[in-house]
Amino acid sequence: MNYLLLMYLPTLPADAPDATDETVLSCAQPVVDRAVEKGQFVAAGVLRPALTATSVRLRDGQMLVTDGPFAETREVLAGYLQIEAANLDEAIATAFDHPAAREGTVEIRPVMPVHPRERVALARS
Repeated sequence: MNYLLLMYLPTLPADAPDATDETVLSCAQPVVDRAVEKGQFVAAGVLRPALTATSVRLRDGQMLVTDGPFAETREVLAGYLQIEAANLDEAIATAFDHPAAREGTVEIRPVMPVHPRERVALARS
């Protein structure tokens, strides 16, 4: 089963210095390396700061594009790690291993694969 681990970290004041890419990657890289070694790794990424987000909504046939994240929260989505794990307990163990679990929250969600129509049609034949 694929699980997506979503890393939420406390929001920073607008005038706070951004962490360098090297700092962020050096914190997360050991967890990614261990997932690779265990054969769990599917994908990972570090999201740019929430201030760089663009939110898109469709309301009453009108497309709305807004700079910034959708929700005002105390924590922001900072990155993700998608793994293949035998069960939820294994995914939880990987989540506890991530530095974001110490500073923020790691949300775990099972992933239901969505395949392009061509691949689904080929799989049925």
